Amino acid sequence: MILEYHKIDYPESRWTRTPENFRNDLQRFYEKGYRLIRMDDFLENRIRVEKGRTPLILTFDDSSPGQLRFLSDEKGGYRVDPACAVGILESFHTVHPDFGLAATFFVLPAADPPNRLFNQPEYAQEKLRYLVRKGFEIGNHTYWHATLSKMSPEGVRRQFALAVKTIQEAVPGYLPKALALPMGIYPKDTTLLLKGSYEGVSYQHLGVMMVAGGPAVPPGNSSFNPLRIPRIQAVESEMNYWLRYFDNHPEERYTGN
Repeated sequence: MILEYHKIDYPESRWTRTPENFRNDLQRFYEKGYRLIRMDDFLENRIRVEKGRTPLILTFDDSSPGQLRFLSDEKGGYRVDPACAVGILESFHTVHPDFGLAATFFVLPAADPPNRLFNQPEYAQEKLRYLVRKGFEIGNHTYWHATLSKMSPEGVRRQFALAVKTIQEAVPGYLPKALALPMGIYPKDTTLLLKGSYEGVSYQHLGVMMVAGGPAVPPGNSSFNPLRIPRIQAVESEMNYWLRYFDNHPEERYTGN
């Protein structure tokens, strides 16, 4: 399962998971034997989990404030808000280190607030650096959540390349390996999705995330399509359905051996 979260905030709604419910999600995954893996390990078919455990990937779209929030401290520095997604993941990992600590954040460098790089402009670059230092991954979600079907080929390349340029200004050399399509909408020319360049800035994606579609198959599977990697939206009904499904169909559940 590749889960697709959006806001970690209040109140609970279609695109919002409360901090308490997100903590409960992690506890439920852990108790059912799921363990976090990195997106790049999945895309490069390096999936490794303990025997009997099942890999799980967390993704967060749109770089909203509740995904990563910094709180100023008395020394003029910052600390991670324990109620934001990153804070909750780090706290859970402290108690359950075997769960893993991994997630991919599909960020928007030029979106309108509050979705522009987590909505704390004074910390924007430091947040990108923090994610990479802690082992999280940054994904491409276009420059400003663009509707790619309405853009020219040059416009599509520009959206991807400018996002990479902004990320690399904070983390030199960092190249996002995954792309999440805004609203799940494809450009007319899908060959633009995996690699290209604009004004000297190149991008290269190993996989393109959809906004729905169910569980994913690993790259070694004959039906794997890097342009169409499905995700499961992290809402109660969807997660309950798929957790029950794999409980009832263990033969279809990916497990380490």
